[in-house]
Amino acid sequence: MNNLCVAHRGFSSIAPENTMAAFLMAIERPEVQWMELDVQLSRDGVPVVIHDFTVDRTTNGKGLVRETDWADLQRLDAGAWKNKSYKGERIPALSELLDRSCGRVRLNIELKTQGDMYPGLPAAVIHEVRKRHMQNDVVITSFEPAALIEVKKLAPEIQTGLIIDARPGDLLTALRQMNCTFLSIGYTNVDKSLMNEMRSAGIRVMAWTVDDKTIMKKLAAVDPELMLCTNRPDVWELAFQETSSRFFRP
Repeated sequence: MNNLCVAHRGFSSIAPENTMAAFLMAIERPEVQWMELDVQLSRDGVPVVIHDFTVDRTTNGKGLVRETDWADLQRLDAGAWKNKSYKGERIPALSELLDRSCGRVRLNIELKTQGDMYPGLPAAVIHEVRKRHMQNDVVITSFEPAALIEVKKLAPEIQTGLIIDARPGDLLTALRQMNCTFLSIGYTNVDKSLMNEMRSAGIRVMAWTVDDKTIMKKLAAVDPELMLCTNRPDVWELAFQETSSRFFRP
C-alpha cells in the first residue's frame, strides 16, 4: 500500500474547502482513506466545520465564527466564493460530516483554537464522536497543546496529535508529555531521522500540505508509512499509479 492519502479540507482544490461538496467528492475516491477538517464552535456551542476564525474569506458573511449563532451560520453561502456552480453550499455541522463519513473514511479533526478561545470545544467534539462510536475512526489534532491535553483528560481512548511546522529538538519529549500518538507536520520538516524517531516511539506521522507530484514521490521515498495530506487527491493518484495498482479500502 502506498503512503496514505489524506484529503485536506476535503477535495478542496476543486470544491469549496470544508463543505459537504468537498468532503463527499473526496469520500467517493477510492484512494482517499482519510480526510482532514477544521472545527470551531458557534456562539451557541455547535461544533462547525470551518478553517478561519472569521467567516469573511469562505462565505458571503462577515464576523467571527464564535460570535455567530448556528442558525445564522447555516444561512451563509460557503460555496460561491470558489465557483458559482457551488453557490448554496453551507458551513457543515461536525455532526453532519460524521454521519456521512462513518464507516467510509477516517477523519483528522483539527481543533481550531488559540489559548482559551473555545473552552468547550474538546468536550463538544468528543460528544459527537462518542455518540457515533467513532473513537477508533478519528484523530483529534491541534496547534494548541492545552486543547490536546484536555481531549486526553476527557477521552483517553481517542488518539491525539500535535500540529507543527518546525522541528524542535524536544519534539518527542513534548509529544510524550501530551500523550500524543500522532504528529501532523509541515512536509519540509520530514526526513528519515524524524520518521525513525517517531516510529520507535509509536507515533504516526502525517506531512502537510503536498500538492506536487514530484514532492509526493520524494516524501514517499523517505518512508512508506508517512501519510500525505493534500488538496489534490487526483495528483496523489497520478504520483502513485505508476508504481502500484489502485487500492481500495478494506
